[in-house]
Amino acid sequence: MKYLFLVIALFIGPVCMAHSDENFIKSDLFGNLGERDKAAILIIHFGTTHDDTRVLTIDAINAKMKEAFPGIEVREAWTSRIILKKLKERGVERLNPAQALIQLHEQGYTHILIQSTNIIEGTEMKELRREVEGLSLNFKDIRVGNPLLYAPEDYTVVVKAITEAMNQADRGGQKLLVGHGTPDPATASYAMFDYMLKAEGHPEYHVGTVEGYPEYEDALRLLKNGKSKTLTLAPLMFVAGDHAKNDIAGEWKENLEKQGYKVNLYLKGLGENPTVQQLFIQHARFAAGHKAVMDRWLWAIDDYWKLGFHQKIKKGRKMRKENENKIIDNQHNISYSSGILFHCQLTRCPQGSMTL
Repeated sequence: MKYLFLVIALFIGPVCMAHSDENFIKSDLFGNLGERDKAAILIIHFGTTHDDTRVLTIDAINAKMKEAFPGIEVREAWTSRIILKKLKERGVERLNPAQALIQLHEQGYTHILIQSTNIIEGTEMKELRREVEGLSLNFKDIRVGNPLLYAPEDYTVVVKAITEAMNQADRGGQKLLVGHGTPDPATASYAMFDYMLKAEGHPEYHVGTVEGYPEYEDALRLLKNGKSKTLTLAPLMFVAGDHAKNDIAGEWKENLEKQGYKVNLYLKGLGENPTVQQLFIQHARFAAGHKAVMDRWLWAIDDYWKLGFHQKIKKGRKMRKENENKIIDNQHNISYSSGILFHCQLTRCPQGSMTL
């Protein structure tokens, strides 16, 4: 244990002197590769069964990510089990994040940057971070970029992008943006987006969600406070798939028409917007160039454990090495020894890009 405390003592000082308003330190993921190291970017999508919106959103951001990171392998994985099942029935195979990471490890990749196209830090994003954490020991460095709406500056950028795009196709009246929603407290992000729309000078814009807050009734109250009975419905989602075509263009539109509104549709996923695409790439660039400050000493502890696994510093280390090799080799049944469990408890990333 004295090695552990020594490492903490060496690193905790510099951490305390880091810029308190930034919470990150510079660390070039792709610029510090060894001779035998291999790097890759894994883009995580919720997915869609609709080819039309996939081409304009998922395929588009994948292509732009390759342009932004020349020479780096770029791959994708989808998270929705329902969508993956439907695609498999059509004969289309897609990997989920765990499968994609296992494949990358088996192919010798050591440094991984993960960028999801999630809109907020909701249940999908948090589950992704947990899944990545469980496989992190297979790589020398693995990082997760933030979702679209993370810092207040992100909201400002997206507010401008959406309002400019919709105003170009303006049919007058009020605008209602409908997000997916989440049972997680992060559903408050949608209410924040509604607030910032109005704060940025767009009182005619409102936000609702299909499966969270604000609900349909909340959005309806906002619409009733407005003067116009004409409105445009649009998805606040990366793709314009099932929710856009069935829930928004179907149930929401019908219910609003019963309330006496003339409803127009703007069925474009956020992933079609060039500014939104660029913001995702900016998040990926930031994650590639920075580590979270609090992870600096946790990173040292991680190295300590790996040192304990891979070098026979003293009697008993051989057993630790066997435990780690078991974890690395048996990809489909990761075994958590007490040491690994301690590692995972320490390295949970509460905010920002998760790095290990």
